[in-house]
Amino acid sequence: MPPIRIAPSVLPADFARLGDECAALERAGVDRIQFDVMDGRFVPNLTFGPDVIASVRSVVSVPFEAHLMIEEPDHLIPRFVEAGCQIIIVHVETCTHLHRTLASIRDLGAAPAVALNPHTPLEMVASVVDLLDMLLVMTVNPGFGGQAYITTMEPKIDAARRLLDRADHWIDLEVDGGISAATVEGAAEAGANVLISGSALYRHPGGLGEATGELRKLASQAWQRRIAAQS
Repeated sequence: MPPIRIAPSVLPADFARLGDECAALERAGVDRIQFDVMDGRFVPNLTFGPDVIASVRSVVSVPFEAHLMIEEPDHLIPRFVEAGCQIIIVHVETCTHLHRTLASIRDLGAAPAVALNPHTPLEMVASVVDLLDMLLVMTVNPGFGGQAYITTMEPKIDAARRLLDRADHWIDLEVDGGISAATVEGAAEAGANVLISGSALYRHPGGLGEATGELRKLASQAWQRRIAAQS
């Protein structure tokens, strides 16, 4: 079974206490922290840039990933790597020369990843699988937290896992959008092993640690069912 990774989005965090919020997530046992970078153009929202991320990098030791929901990301990618992001996710919809973009992320010393919006066909990444460390299948339309999980993305997640399994190296499959205790099993059983959770994680009555442990347990059980069904 692949490693199950729980990666919270900090969108629901108190931005006035972002360093403390990241430290709390690390204490909760998360595997890494996702920063949703939005430009108000590719998505109808604005969040934060590399300077904000850099300001909290020294507070925690868990890896950071930058989900770049921005147009023309190439000129800003080096700044996010310099800010301390070990994983850089670009959207296939925003990259004119996707091979070049992914190769440049690797050259900068970060792990290259690409995201697909719900309506974007999986075939759009078939020719760059060899360059990927991770593929992200969006289970909401990007731009805002707190949206409902799109259940009809699960066949796409399954097809993505099968595509990635044909590569000559392991590639993580991440899902982002509406992940909670009620939806994480469907995403994991479909083949996702990296689960992004935002609103549900922060709203859990038992706190961040209990929420993280619950998601990890449910995702692990779902993956065991997937493996059993394929054997």
